[in-house]
Amino acid sequence: MTTQEVLDVTHKLTGADDLSPASLDADMKALEDLMLSAVASDVSILRDASHHILEAGGKRIRPRMVLLTYLAAGGRNAEKTVPVAAAVELVHTASVVHDDINDHGVTRRGRPSVNSIWGRTFALLTGDFLFTKVYELMAPFADLNIILAEATVALVEGETLQAAAVKENNLSRQVYYDIIARKTAALFKAGAKLGALMADAPQEQVEALGRYGFNVGLAFQIIDDILDLLGDERTLGKTTGLDAAQGKGIGSIVDPDAGDPMVTIRNKVMNGDAIAEGRRQAATLVQAALAELHVLPESPYRALLAELARSTIERDR
Repeated sequence: MTTQEVLDVTHKLTGADDLSPASLDADMKALEDLMLSAVASDVSILRDASHHILEAGGKRIRPRMVLLTYLAAGGRNAEKTVPVAAAVELVHTASVVHDDINDHGVTRRGRPSVNSIWGRTFALLTGDFLFTKVYELMAPFADLNIILAEATVALVEGETLQAAAVKENNLSRQVYYDIIARKTAALFKAGAKLGALMADAPQEQVEALGRYGFNVGLAFQIIDDILDLLGDERTLGKTTGLDAAQGKGIGSIVDPDAGDPMVTIRNKVMNGDAIAEGRRQAATLVQAALAELHVLPESPYRALLAELARSTIERDR
């Protein structure tokens, strides 16, 4: 898609120039349609695999954060918001396709993973394809590309640190938080800042919303790791237990001196210590995120941002 095609499709999908809480679902639907349009290709494997993972849905918390921070900071023009929100979600979607290759995951979002259907090679290429489609969506947005690029670099760094920590068996608490700060929280932070910047918010609000997104991202990943230990595939919609078995999750950081991550999981998680501690940490992070919202004027959008933050620790999937 060319830059003009991105803008034309977005305008056709959104229709109106103003957003409201009542129209947020419609705007999210426009985002879904734009992502499917963006991954059009005459190479059928890339198109079909991309549609497979996108049509499976997902929480869409990252693009929703872009839209809500934009609105909460006074923005109204959906035409320039939806492509950026879609780009943020495509970055995340590409990362989970690659994640399932690394983790040998066979289920994602309640469906067979891309690699379980098309194989590792085509899954790798599909993830690459989704990443490169982000360039087209972000082409009209000049310096905003820098923010998203920094988050994407951090994401890859986090995944690399995670793989190295597992290989070297040195997943300490400090390493764990460095990993999730990069691989998860950085993209949340970028999404929140992008929304604020598109609304021409003052720098104080941009930075506060960046901190909001970062803390929500940390809390989100901690809860995700807890659910990976406790959940079943039917509830979570993805292959569970892989992070725990590979020494990646929160269960492996409660006792930094434990040699075998599975020993830590058996000795700590089964009596609830790791779960309780992780939930306390996530709740503290959400409170820190909520405190950052006071820089914004009261509005329905600020309330929805608060609700979004709380939902990260109140979920079961």
